[in-house]
Amino acid sequence: MPTGTLDSSPPPFFRQGPSALTRLAFFASLSLLLMAADTRLGLSGPLRTAVATALHPVEVGLLRPVQALGSLRDYFGTVSEAHRAEEAARTSIAMQAQRALQVETLAQENAALRGLLGLNARLEVKGRAAELLYHAADPYSRKIIIGRGLVGGVKVGSPVINEVGVVGQVTRVYPMNAEVTLLTDRDAAIPVLNARSQQRSIAVGHPSGGLLEMRFMAANADVKVGDPIVTTGLDGVYPAGYPVARVVEVDRQSDSSFARIRLAPSVEVDGVRHVLVLEPIGAQLPSRPAPTESAASQPTRKGGRK
Repeated sequence: MPTGTLDSSPPPFFRQGPSALTRLAFFASLSLLLMAADTRLGLSGPLRTAVATALHPVEVGLLRPVQALGSLRDYFGTVSEAHRAEEAARTSIAMQAQRALQVETLAQENAALRGLLGLNARLEVKGRAAELLYHAADPYSRKIIIGRGLVGGVKVGSPVINEVGVVGQVTRVYPMNAEVTLLTDRDAAIPVLNARSQQRSIAVGHPSGGLLEMRFMAANADVKVGDPIVTTGLDGVYPAGYPVARVVEVDRQSDSSFARIRLAPSVEVDGVRHVLVLEPIGAQLPSRPAPTESAASQPTRKGGRK
């Protein structure tokens, strides 16, 4: 067989085409060209938009099973949570009903005992609901503005509370709104009672803000961290027994005869939306009797005695 008739080219399987270095140089140049064109002309933006539009139905179809599984899991989780909340609500209602019965019984016993001892009946505190509008703009004070004023029957000095405890006191009244000074204001002060030890004191706003401080308490006073502090009802403003704060720090310094006692207010004003404005207790108390003419006409002896 003549050698000239033989095919000396390699089979298709062994054909390699351009060398690897040539391909690398070509694709690197193409990449640089595309990056430069994209930077100059912004060609990739429309391309990405077109690809994303074309692939959107595919993505939605692939996400359907995942969304269905998540919705099913959320449904069963919500149902379980609803059952637990319902059970907790039923338990709470039962406990509140029991306490309501006890309170009614105690109120009847209290009224009977006060009648037996000849004491006056407790004063009925009246209140008006109001909405918190905004915080005062003064950064050096702790005051809020409520949406009820003179037209709504609010008076200066009225105590302000909510379902948790004492919020503050009305210090300025306008026709349609009023200014309330919070207990944590540095100029605020309120007579308080330690519900555990029955010791009375004065709570004032701490200069740092957000806390209160009990003044003029002896270093050996029976005060512990966690003691509940309530109103005394002796100032003619706040009704007795309303929560004011809780003791969070007791510092008994050896070089001072008084203890430094800090309180955390019962009411976090940042979460308050509605409040209740009460009538001052002093407005419901009988007026003081006027001095008699015989007592006023008696001459004053030396030393201030009559």
